Amino acid sequence: MPKRYHIVFAHPEPRSLNGFLRDRAIAGLQEQGHVVTQSDLYATRFKATADGEDFPSRDLTDERLIYHRESGVAQAEGKQREDIATEQARLLAADAIILQFPLWWFSMPAILKGWVDRVFATGFAIGVPKDGTGQWLRYGEGLLAGRRAMLAVTTGGREAQFGARGIHGPIDDLLFPINHGILHYVGLEVVAPWVAFQSTRLTEQAADDLADDYVQRLLSIFDTPPIGYRSENGGDYDERQVLRPDIRAGTGFAAHIGQSDGN
Repeated sequence: MPKRYHIVFAHPEPRSLNGFLRDRAIAGLQEQGHVVTQSDLYATRFKATADGEDFPSRDLTDERLIYHRESGVAQAEGKQREDIATEQARLLAADAIILQFPLWWFSMPAILKGWVDRVFATGFAIGVPKDGTGQWLRYGEGLLAGRRAMLAVTTGGREAQFGARGIHGPIDDLLFPINHGILHYVGLEVVAPWVAFQSTRLTEQAADDLADDYVQRLLSIFDTPPIGYRSENGGDYDERQVLRPDIRAGTGFAAHIGQSDGN
């Protein structure tokens, strides 16, 4: 059955390896009958700054700007800027959401972070109440629940440098704030990231093989078990949102991934 993929693409050069991979991904998915949309943030000059310009109807004589509050008002009243509303509609229409970007300074490019800041608005991705419970729809629940998500990341570093003892730190730890703190937070089912190491100065054949591998990962995204992040409201956390004492998971990022024995 055809699926709808949405790629949020954040690279300034369409002739880059990232651009090549994006184009091959779209073609490969479409060849299999899937529908692909994309948000090319640099090409469309997406506004990355979250500021008062996002609320043109706001009374400037009011109190100081509290961005998340104004975001919630705009969301509730249907007064978001057109670019924000368009991006939200694309996410809601998708079955799988892919964030594709080069790893810059151990994170995503600023334009992609700005996309998150503005599009994941109050009432859409944060500050969404769970009816009648006093809880929030987050960390496993949310308006985007039921969709798959994956990071597609390129880096010039060697794979060993991003290993358990590598100088850069484990790649899963570096990407945890995005996978867990953004994608899982809004209810998406996050699969393990696709990462291309040593992505500079590839031969034509190596680039072609890399693109084939990327397409296959995308095609298998619905058959791939998601990362087992714990749900906030699933019983593992106490009223302070701290892991219960009987959850023997240790500390750090890995503690928030459930184990096969339930702990």
